[in-house]
Amino acid sequence: MKARTLLVLALVAAVAGWRLDPRALLASYLAAWWFITGALLGGLANVWLHQLTGGAWGETIRGPLLRAARWLPLACILFLPVLLGAPLLYPWQHAVQEGAFRQMWLSPVFFTIRSVGYLLLWTLLAIVETRARTRSPLRAALCLVAYGFSVSLAAVDWIMSLQPEWYSSVFGWLAGTGQMLTGLALAVLLIDRGAARKRLPDLGNLLMMYVLTWAYLAYVQFLIIWAADLPHEIAWYLRRGAPGWQAVAWVLVVGHFAVPLCILLSRHAKTAPALMGVLAGALLAAHLLDCWWLVLPSVEHLTRHWLWLAPLVAAGFGLAAWVALERTGKEGAHA
Repeated sequence: MKARTLLVLALVAAVAGWRLDPRALLASYLAAWWFITGALLGGLANVWLHQLTGGAWGETIRGPLLRAARWLPLACILFLPVLLGAPLLYPWQHAVQEGAFRQMWLSPVFFTIRSVGYLLLWTLLAIVETRARTRSPLRAALCLVAYGFSVSLAAVDWIMSLQPEWYSSVFGWLAGTGQMLTGLALAVLLIDRGAARKRLPDLGNLLMMYVLTWAYLAYVQFLIIWAADLPHEIAWYLRRGAPGWQAVAWVLVVGHFAVPLCILLSRHAKTAPALMGVLAGALLAAHLLDCWWLVLPSVEHLTRHWLWLAPLVAAGFGLAAWVALERTGKEGAHA
C-alpha cells in the first residue's frame, strides 16, 4: 500500500515537471523506460540463451524471468508518451536531412512505423515464450536473432538519433549487452539465493562475462572515435565532456566495470548469497546511470530540471516494477 501511495505522489510530481519542462521530463522518461524494458528483454534473452546451451544455472532463473516477462507487453505500451512527444526530443523531426537514405530513415512517419514494429515484435516474443508449454532450441535461436536485430535498430532509432549527426557501428551491440547484463542482475535479485547457492558461481561467471563484454564494447567505441577524431563522431563525446558528465563516466568505469569485476573474480564472493544480491543491485543502479548517460546529454536545450526529474521518473518506474514483480512472485509461489 505504501508503494502505491508513493507511486501516486511520483505521478503528481511528474505532472508538475511536465508543466515546468516537458522536454526534461520526456528525456528522463525515455531513459527510465529504456532501463526497465531493457531489463525485461534482457531477462528473456538469457532464457533463450539457456535453452540453446543448457545447464543447471538457467533452471534457477527461468521461472522468475518468465514471470517478469509477462509485464513486457505493458512496458511496450508505456512507450506511447515518447512517440507522442517525439518532436520535443528528436531534432531531425524539424529539419530536412542530407542524403536520400537519411531523409527516408529519419522521417516521422517511418520512425513511428518502425517503433510500433519493434514494440509489437517484443510483445509477440514475450507472449510466445511465457505461454509456451515446451522448450525449443530452434524457437530460442530465432527469438535471439529477432531480439538482436530489433534491439540494435531500436537503440539507433530511439537513443542514437537524439544526435542525428553521430553514429557508431558498436552502439547496438553495446545496448544489447547492457540489457542482458541487466536482465541477469535482475534474476539474481529475484531468486532465492540461499536455496540456489550452488548455482551462484555459474551466475556470477555469466555476470562477469557480460561486464567484460560491455566494458570492451564501450572502450572500443571510444577508442575508434577518439583515434579518427572526426567532427560528426566526436560530437557525442564532446557533450559528455562537461565536468559533471565526466564524473558520471568515471563512476561508470568504477561501478559498471572495475568493482564488479574485482568481486566476481573471487570464487568465495560468488558463493555468498548476500554479497551477490548487493552486487546485482549495484549493477542495476550502475546501468540506470548508464541509461541516463546515454540519453540525457544528447537531448538539445535540456534544462537542469532533469536533475530532479530523472531520479523521480526512475523511482516511479522502479516502484511500479517492484509492485508488479511482487505480485507475479506471489502468483508463482502459489502456482
